[in-house]
Amino acid sequence: MQRGPEMNSTTGARPKQATGLGPQLRRRKPIQQMIGDAESSSSGGALRRTLGMWQLTMISVGATMGTGILVILGATVPIAGPAIWISFVIAGVTALLSAVSYAEMAGMVPVAGSSYSYSYATMGEGIAWICGWCLVLEYAVSVAAVAVGAGEYVNETLRAFNMQLPASLAGGPAEGGMVNLPALIVVVLATLLLVRGARESAIVNTIVVVIKAGILVFFSIVAFSAFNAGNFEPLLPMGAAGVTAAASSVFFSYIGFDAASTAGEEAKNPKRDLPRAIMLSMLIVTITYVLVAVSAIGAREWTWFEGTEAALVQIVGELTGQPWLVLVFALASVLAIASVVLTVLYGQTRILLSMSRDGLVPAAFGKISPRTGTPVIGTLITGILVAITAGFIPLGALADATSIGTLFAFALVGVSVMYLRHKQPLAPRTFKVPFYPITPILGVAACLFLMSQLGWHTWLVFGIWMAVGIVIYLAYGRRRSVLGKLSKQEYIDSHLLNSK
Repeated sequence: MQRGPEMNSTTGARPKQATGLGPQLRRRKPIQQMIGDAESSSSGGALRRTLGMWQLTMISVGATMGTGILVILGATVPIAGPAIWISFVIAGVTALLSAVSYAEMAGMVPVAGSSYSYSYATMGEGIAWICGWCLVLEYAVSVAAVAVGAGEYVNETLRAFNMQLPASLAGGPAEGGMVNLPALIVVVLATLLLVRGARESAIVNTIVVVIKAGILVFFSIVAFSAFNAGNFEPLLPMGAAGVTAAASSVFFSYIGFDAASTAGEEAKNPKRDLPRAIMLSMLIVTITYVLVAVSAIGAREWTWFEGTEAALVQIVGELTGQPWLVLVFALASVLAIASVVLTVLYGQTRILLSMSRDGLVPAAFGKISPRTGTPVIGTLITGILVAITAGFIPLGALADATSIGTLFAFALVGVSVMYLRHKQPLAPRTFKVPFYPITPILGVAACLFLMSQLGWHTWLVFGIWMAVGIVIYLAYGRRRSVLGKLSKQEYIDSHLLNSK
């Protein structure tokens, strides 16, 4: 006959039994507990609620608009041909199917963790860790990938003064240089601004987003003046497979609404404003991307884009013949890239903040400065690591790695919506996914399909990243998890308390 754990001779209480791996992986964090942790100053401090719907929309647009157009057009047009605009439509529709799920979850779980928190509330700690680890890949690599593209636009600006960056400072070792200095500097400046505060960062971002929208509209006007419909023939030189492959690559440029959802703790009215901001930003970005892609192909044959890193500014220069316009456009493009870096890096720090509250990453990422109201230490650590990545790793490898992490996290959000609709059908929702359950099912399926279109080397990187994440969880996260430390009865009691 088995004996239970012996009583403590001093207190008369039974010692806690370690939670088994399986039960711990399935432990879910109640939504009310997440909201309580966010509002409490005992877990590192509380963030300040300073952002309205306009600022949230600009964070979403700022983290999205410009990335796929300004930076990777030269890498994706040769894959899809003139049908690159269809690739943007496919990626946009896939993102929209996920965005509506994000909008519903953001209204129900208004905290900083985004899809990590949504997964923790619905599928348990194991899936939440995997999602959070994907988001670390998605955000950090996305920032680096975008920053890498800044180098060529800085060069275009310098060429207006008959100058150019030396090759050793314009690219990392894989590109024949030593370091991509502009990329490194852009990340460092964004990090310092984020340390100052979310409100200050949002003001700067809003100004830059307006500039960014202006230059893209200007480009479209210039490009349409030289529009040649013959450039769209043949529409599919690389076949349908090329279109879907390009869609998978450009998908990382739709990361923006995820960044907006990480602002849940800094929004003045998150349950109302977050869903509206997410949907509005998706509409703005998708229309702009398709417009610019169509005008760019109309102005230049698709083979022209091979090897270009600053395609739009080159088209403006060739069509206008005005060096000062090239200078203005190049400078504005650098600002546009900096805006993406700023807002995506913002999202990265808030994800790590949420994970640190749960004990899954070091507490340093969750300590909020009472002076600035920001996670200063976590922001600095993240910024330094991302700056190093941007300075030394080429763009192509970064973009695809970001896409696969983004797609996986988005698929989990669709599953989270279906779980809560099943488990908590009567819970108040400020936004509901239309045509449920068809929409979230299509969203999950579309994400999985685009993941399947990525190359084997991307899957290899993803597999290695996941393996590293599992090792870190087992060695660190599992032992330090706040929920994992609870006894079975304490875990049950916490759910009963938070369900009231």
